[in-house]
Amino acid sequence: MTIQGSVAFVTGANRGIGKAFVEALVQAGAHRIYATARSIETLQEVVAIAPDRIIPIALDVTKPDQVSAAAQTAQDVTLLINNAGVLGSGGLFTPHSVETAQWEMNTNYFGTLSVIRAFAPILQRHGGGAIVNMMSVVAVANAPVFSSYSASKAALHSLTQGVRAELAPHGTQVIGVFPGPVDTDMAEGVPMEKIAPIAVAQATLQAVEQGLDDVYPDPVSQSVFAAIAEPLKAVEKQFAGWMPQ
Repeated sequence: MTIQGSVAFVTGANRGIGKAFVEALVQAGAHRIYATARSIETLQEVVAIAPDRIIPIALDVTKPDQVSAAAQTAQDVTLLINNAGVLGSGGLFTPHSVETAQWEMNTNYFGTLSVIRAFAPILQRHGGGAIVNMMSVVAVANAPVFSSYSASKAALHSLTQGVRAELAPHGTQVIGVFPGPVDTDMAEGVPMEKIAPIAVAQATLQAVEQGLDDVYPDPVSQSVFAAIAEPLKAVEKQFAGWMPQ
C-alpha cells in the first residue's frame, strides 16, 4: 500500500515513537491520522503538527469498551499502527514483579490483540490495508532486568506471526518492527547508543510501501537479526502453511 492518501490510526501517539509516527505520516502525505493516548490532553502538541489532518482520541488499549468506541469512530482506517506499550522496572524477583509483568502483558500483548481484532474487519472492507506492531530486539532474546517486558514483546512477536497468517486471505499486510534502543523517555536509562524515533517511523513506513514483513531499523537490530532472520522467516512460513484452507 502507499502512505499518501492513507488513513492511519496510531496508538500511544502522545510522545516518543508514536509521536514520530504521526510526524512521518504527515510528511508522507497521509490523508487523515487518528492519534490516540490514554489522556486526550497529552495529544495537544501532536494535533498541532497538522490540525486539519490529525484527530485525537482517548484510548486505553486495555479497556475493551474504549477500543470498541475508537473503532466505531475510525471506520475509514487503512493503516493500523500498534505503538502503545509500557515498560516496568526491576527484575523478576522484586516485590511487585508479578504485578509488573501482568501490567506489561495486558498492555503490550492483550491490548494490541484487542485493537487488532477491532480493526481487522475495517481494514478488510478497505481492501486489506496494513497493520504495524511495534516490538523490540528483546522479543527474540530476553534482556535481564527487563525480563517480563521482554516476555511481553516475545508474546507480541508470536501474535504478529499468527495475525499475519490469519489475515493473509483478507489481503492485510502485517509488519513487525524490532528496534534496538530508541531515544525515548522509556529507554532513558539504557546505556547504549540509540536511534531517533523519527528514523524508526520512517523506516517502518518505507517497509509498508515495500511490502516487507519485518523491520530492523538500526545497527543494533540489524546485527541481532543478521544471522537469524532468514531461518526464523522460513519456519514462520512453514507453520503458516498449516493454516486450514
